[in-house]
Amino acid sequence: MTLRQEKIKELIKELAAQFLQEESNYTSLITVTNADVSKDLKRSTVYVSVYPESAEESALNFLKRKRKGLKEFFKSKAKMKSIPFFDFELDKGEKNRQKIDELLKQ
Repeated sequence: MTLRQEKIKELIKELAAQFLQEESNYTSLITVTNADVSKDLKRSTVYVSVYPESAEESALNFLKRKRKGLKEFFKSKAKMKSIPFFDFELDKGEKNRQKIDELLKQ
């Protein structure tokens, strides 16, 4: 990853977290854990963890409905020519880490 991609990745993580803090309905805890950006900077995947696990599907649906709002929020905060298309995915690495921690406690 280039330095520019790294900076944009960090900016996406930060702004996505701010946006979710403002827009969240507080029925579940949605945490931005990571972000990826394509080489051409046209697509970005924001990885999230959701608590409780039973709310994961509804949280993903909520996030996908809020894509346009996130894009507008990003436009207002970031000075970039083109804003990437945002997609959301559950952070499987975080879930695996939690399972390992749980197994180690047993």
